[in-house]
Amino acid sequence: MTTYKHFHPDGKEPSSFTRESQRGLRDVLPFEDKRDFEEHRRGLVATPEFTRIMADSGNVAWDMGRYDFLTHGEDFDSVHPSLQRQAILNMNYGLYEVTPGIWQVRGFDLANVSFIEGETGWIIFDTATTVETARAALRFINDHLGERPVSAVVHSHSHIDHFGGVRGVVDEDDVRAGRVEIIAPAGFVEHAVAENVYAGNAMIRRSFLQYGVLTPASPYGHVDQAIGKNVASGTPSLITPSRFITETIEEHVVDGVRMVFQSTPGTEAPAEMNTYFPDLKAFWAAENVTATIHNIYTLRGALVRDALLWSKKIGEALYLFGHDTDVMFSSHSWPRWGNERVKEVLRAQRDAYAHLNNRVLHLANQGVTINQVHNEYQQPASLRNQWLARSYHGSEQHNARAIINRYLGYWDGNPATLIPLSPEDSAPLYVEMMGGSGPIIKKGLELFESGHYLEAQEIVNKLVYAEPDNASAKRLLADIFEQIGYQQESTSVRNSFLSAAYELRSGIPAGIPPSSLGPDILRALTTEMFFDYLAIRLDSTLVEDLEFVANVRHPDTGEELVVELSNATLTTQVGFQAPAPDFTLTIPRSAFEEVLAGEITVFDQIEASIATLEGDGVGLRRLFDALVEFDLLFELLPGTAT
Repeated sequence: MTTYKHFHPDGKEPSSFTRESQRGLRDVLPFEDKRDFEEHRRGLVATPEFTRIMADSGNVAWDMGRYDFLTHGEDFDSVHPSLQRQAILNMNYGLYEVTPGIWQVRGFDLANVSFIEGETGWIIFDTATTVETARAALRFINDHLGERPVSAVVHSHSHIDHFGGVRGVVDEDDVRAGRVEIIAPAGFVEHAVAENVYAGNAMIRRSFLQYGVLTPASPYGHVDQAIGKNVASGTPSLITPSRFITETIEEHVVDGVRMVFQSTPGTEAPAEMNTYFPDLKAFWAAENVTATIHNIYTLRGALVRDALLWSKKIGEALYLFGHDTDVMFSSHSWPRWGNERVKEVLRAQRDAYAHLNNRVLHLANQGVTINQVHNEYQQPASLRNQWLARSYHGSEQHNARAIINRYLGYWDGNPATLIPLSPEDSAPLYVEMMGGSGPIIKKGLELFESGHYLEAQEIVNKLVYAEPDNASAKRLLADIFEQIGYQQESTSVRNSFLSAAYELRSGIPAGIPPSSLGPDILRALTTEMFFDYLAIRLDSTLVEDLEFVANVRHPDTGEELVVELSNATLTTQVGFQAPAPDFTLTIPRSAFEEVLAGEITVFDQIEASIATLEGDGVGLRRLFDALVEFDLLFELLPGTAT
């Protein structure tokens, strides 16, 4: 047995309580069901000799080799046994045949890259997160199955790990010339851009925790991301699709392949679609059906999803396509073969989301609040005993709270929680009433050493907020977080606790974070979205004395907008022009895209006579002077800034 050293000098081994919990789970989980292991190996064509994919900027974009510790057949008490099983399954790495005419490259990024053989070339379903990983996937399949051009790309939905690599497989000139078609669900561009821009800085920072991005791969650290190993760190891209699926059901022939698209907006993504291949009897489930229960609320931050709608769309797919499907594959994990197996998976996933929605609301209607439901909700045993209904990505706890948040909001009905003190203001009161830091540390250690980690967390967290420079408190809280993290089945929750422990011990880590903002994403902003984003970046305290009304015009597209600054608030209305503006900015949309991408300023465009400014433009300059550049490495936990 290999001895693995903790990656952090202050890191701890699993406690006796954690070891006991893990060993108990090994006795009750349904390990006798080995169908997933048979299915995840099926169809293997080739495994790469390389494990690393380098980014164009010189860093390592992807490294499957760092997870080799999972392949030695050892049980780790620092990893929930069910999660370790999922992490081993997600080590599938290479080119796989799904069914004649359909292949997948798995393990090159968080998402799979799927290839359908068209009459003239590859039809690619989802292009991974980065240009580099998508390019490597295309090169790998061509090396083994013969060189073929790309004739079409289908983006299943608006999350960046499904479209970010598009420039690695197609050239935008070919798309514009009609030689390559890009197909996406209605609303794809709007949602792809908005999610990554409006709250993008906060989302990326929070993703440090959810995805454990900078936590080393280790039995004590990052082991998996539930639906894949991790997120690649390369170059994201976006090319505007040439066709959008707008109807609930649409049938098209793409490069000779018949496809039936099922729109599923508001499920795993606000713009998403499944696809059925009637001639191949194959069903593409996008990210709506994977080998896990997904996030109803994503910890990095996103709109709360509709679990009931999600369930109904899976049910719709079951009745539309399930009875005629021989194989189901998706943008993550591995396929399921055989009609009965496909229907089993669809039913279980349908029921899991519906039960979550219905049971949580059942409890809420009996007075259980958002601050209690995570300790009350439990899946039925019939679902708990099916691997495909386990919560590797989401968790029962945070998903249950999300359901109440969607229907009833964050308030628990107690007026004391309507206007609560901020943690840094309330914590000193608790610390004073508990007799100061000494008794808290003593009691925290007592609770920790007796395995009462959630209770220990409750009081030590208060002390850290009250005394951010208290090194003993931060060390103890890190130890507590670590044991809680070891015991989690959900990667999102495990990573969050272990990453928080890392930051408490070492401060906010430096490194190359995953980026959702690249020039392509910024260029895809509508002009309205650009000004809405400026409104978010605006330090309103600097413009309380400033008011203006401005017209913005794009003569090449005919777009017109009114932008107003009043009451220290920037607002934008599309399709209007003010009769007496303070100034008018006229700029071609094609030129404005260079401003969006950050390649040039609007004032440079004016000086170059590419844009014109009529009237008093002082307000425009003051607006841009009052914009804040958000710092990505802001503090999430007290006392962790470096």
